[in-house]
Amino acid sequence: MKRNNLRIKKTILCRHINEYDVDSALAKTHYPKAGDIALFEVLEIGRHIAIQSETKRNVFLVEGDVIMAAYGNRYASGQFEGYVPEKPTEINDIIAIGGVIGIVKSKHAELELIEPTKVRLLGYAVDKNKKVLNTKYFATSKIPFTGTVPNNARVILSVGSTMDSGKTTSAAFLCRGLKTTEKNVAYIKLTGTTYTKDQDLAYDLGADVTLDFSDAGFPSTYMCTEAELLDLYQTLLGKLEPYNPDYILIEIADGLVERETDFLLRSPKFMSTVSNTMMSCGDSLSAFYAVDYLTKLRFPPTVLAGKFTMSPLLIEEVKAGTSIPVLTIDDLMSGRFVDLFTRQEALASKNGN
Repeated sequence: MKRNNLRIKKTILCRHINEYDVDSALAKTHYPKAGDIALFEVLEIGRHIAIQSETKRNVFLVEGDVIMAAYGNRYASGQFEGYVPEKPTEINDIIAIGGVIGIVKSKHAELELIEPTKVRLLGYAVDKNKKVLNTKYFATSKIPFTGTVPNNARVILSVGSTMDSGKTTSAAFLCRGLKTTEKNVAYIKLTGTTYTKDQDLAYDLGADVTLDFSDAGFPSTYMCTEAELLDLYQTLLGKLEPYNPDYILIEIADGLVERETDFLLRSPKFMSTVSNTMMSCGDSLSAFYAVDYLTKLRFPPTVLAGKFTMSPLLIEEVKAGTSIPVLTIDDLMSGRFVDLFTRQEALASKNGN
């Protein structure tokens, strides 16, 4: 399909969608759900001046462009809070660069004067039976949760005190450090909103294979049920089997008390697969709270990392208040502290976690 002789700009979320028809009548009758694929006309450029395309390249947008994207929810305390419309809605917002469409409910104060990029729903992508195409499990089969970890790999969980606390950077540089042991290292970003930047960083720093929830077709994981998250986790683990990983870094987005993060940290099924936890924090106070929080869940962090380690003063404050080792980026990538994770795994097993 073309409009005004312009090619459709397909977002990375819709990269597997090649054969489809467009049903414009459904724009007025269909109640969208997360993952539903549609074509949208760009009406007014706001926050998002580009989308991540099917080739991972960020593609510049201008008014009048037609994009293929999918509906989804978004939780981003430093950006937008957005949701799938509850009814047929003509004018929508781009709420994430990876091609997630919804309606913005709230935004960070720094974006007070910046509106979301507005798009008009043109029609839904449908199959030959006129069924709306959905990204979830479109190109891969769902694997129900069993707790099986490929190659009995050691699973290291990277979690943060808040959004932008340094958990992605810490996980990526730990991938580098783990590779110094000459083992196979995999990285999964299990929760968040579609944009491959985080998994790409982990790959650039040495991970042998990287995945995220969008590899199972999820626009985001915000508002997923615990059962959905567990099945998604098992599905992504299944994709790692051919790589025989020795270590798997699992990153879960946003902060400790964010809805899906809380689900997973309190899930015995999920945590039974985890050997170690790396906690990234922005300051000393959040580090102390995080240690207390995770310890009460009977899974204290193996190491503390994150933005606070950029400050020698904050490092000293944290070291004075907790016995949990503090690792900087240089420490993580050096590989000198890999043995910490092995010892903590034994401790976790002893505690019955």
